[in-house]
This record gives sequence, C-alpha cells and structure tokens, in this order.
Amino acid sequence: MKNIKLLFLLIAMLQSYGIFAQVSINTDGTTPDASAILDLKSTEKGMLIPRMSQTEIVNILNPANGLMVFNTTNNRLYLFDSSANEWKEIAIGTGTLTPVSWQCGDTLVDTRDGKSYATVQIGTQCWMAESLNIGTMINGNSNQTDNGVIEKFCYNNDTANCATYGGLYQWNEIMNYGTTEGAQGICPTGWHIPTDAEWKTMEMYLGMSQAQADSTEWRGTDEGGKLKEAGTAHWISPNTGATNSSGFTGLPGGYNYPGGQFSDITHHVDFWTSTETGTNAWYRKLNYGYATVGRNNNNENYGFSLRCVRD
Repeated sequence: MKNIKLLFLLIAMLQSYGIFAQVSINTDGTTPDASAILDLKSTEKGMLIPRMSQTEIVNILNPANGLMVFNTTNNRLYLFDSSANEWKEIAIGTGTLTPVSWQCGDTLVDTRDGKSYATVQIGTQCWMAESLNIGTMINGNSNQTDNGVIEKFCYNNDTANCATYGGLYQWNEIMNYGTTEGAQGICPTGWHIPTDAEWKTMEMYLGMSQAQADSTEWRGTDEGGKLKEAGTAHWISPNTGATNSSGFTGLPGGYNYPGGQFSDITHHVDFWTSTETGTNAWYRKLNYGYATVGRNNNNENYGFSLRCVRD
C-alpha cells in the first residue's frame, strides 16, 4: 500500500511540473514499453479495476470519455462514451479461458468440511494418500446408524487419533447404506470407494501376479512395503519392508471390533472395499511384520479405515 501511494504521489508531482514520464510496475526490473505511460507486468496477478454497483456507476458525476468500471450488479465491464453520453457494455463471452484443472498429486480439499488430503497416482489410478477423516465421532461401543449424519470412530475415542490416522468406519456407513460396488458412499464428490477389483489393479501394478492378487490372506512379495509409510514414526519396529515407494503412505490406525474394543494401533491397518461376499465385505490389511498385502473378508460391523479412489 505504501508503494502504491508513493507511485501516485510521484505521478502527481510529475504532472504538476509538466514533466512527461513513463512508469513500469513489475518484478523483473524491465523498463516500460515505449508506447505505454504505465506498463504493468506480472505472470501471477491481474489488474483489478474499480468495482461498483449499477446505481453507483450511473451516479458518477461527469465521467470522462473512456472511463471503465466493472458493474457488480450484472458482472459486466462498462466503458463511458461521452459522444453518446452513456455507459456501453464491453462484450463478454466471445472467448473463455478455463483455469488449470485439478491433477492427481495435487491436494484434495473436501468441500464438506474443509479437510485436505494428499493424493497420489499409482498406475492408471489416483488414490487418496491419507485415510478419510470425515464425520462426527461417536463412542466406539456404539453402532454407526443410517441417520443422515456421517459417523466415525476415533481410536480409543480420541479425536487426535482420527486427525493422524483417519476415521474408522463400519461398512454400511462408508457405503452410505447402499450396496453398489464402486459407489461414492462417504467419499468426496468425484471419488468413490474402491472395489476389490480396483485394489487388485493397484496391487498388480506394484508387482503381484493375477494369481497372487486373486488369493487370500498375505499375498505377493513386497507390495505391502511399497504401500506402508517408511520408518517407525507411526509404525512399531521393525515395519518390515516398508519403503512407501508407491506414495500411498499407509499408516497403522488399528481397528474397532464389533462391540467397541479398539486394537492394534501402530501395528496394523485395514481398508474396506465396496465389494461384498455373502454377508461380509472384502478388505485389505497392512501389518508392521509383513511386506505383503493381506486380503480377506469380514463382518461389516468392524470399524476399518478407508481410502477413496478418483472416478
């Protein structure tokens, strides 16, 4: 603001002495173009002209020919034409520019609660690189219910654990009480709950064979290590094989048993899929003692973690 005031003071002084000068405002130190009295240069910001309501515009006294303002009543640019004694709209809509679109690897902001999540491209898929943490915490000895409110468990009923490891959800809650594979469920708009097949796609990209991906319990060789956060900042030692080379950054948030008991934080994590088998649902698991990935199905009343994948 001080610099702007000094600029206008300088211009006023030059005008009062009848001295002609050119002014350049930029960050690269270049001189103004020979054709310009004022030369503004920027690769990051635009120029903001006065913004006024329509009533304020028509009440301007003796507007100069060529005076330009932005009409906030109808979101249009206007130029004063003194020969016609009227404000004329500058055509808008003859061409458009679309802002750079969101790309995988950018931060995902969940507009429902403002929380931010890292994202990562793994093969052809875009995954959240943090576990979902949306909803209102309820006590771990309760069941999450279809009441129009997203509910979550936080390990040991401590919201700090949700902030670090994400929420723990029963299967029906993540599915928003539907059963369609690949449904959005409680994921942000444009994202959905991964299917069992989508998890297999990711696992095979990381090195599993089809036969390994289709099997159950601990499968593969080092794919789990590629999915786990490296080191022991969150995982208990030895955190076998953990490299996080995929960027998935799996953290050991533990889980909630039906009935309320929490178990295995710093040791283990389970991620729901949207695929049912009978009255159970498929999930994936990572463990401090394994470099592989577990696949199994379990009672839908368990409280597990959730990673969303982009549509």
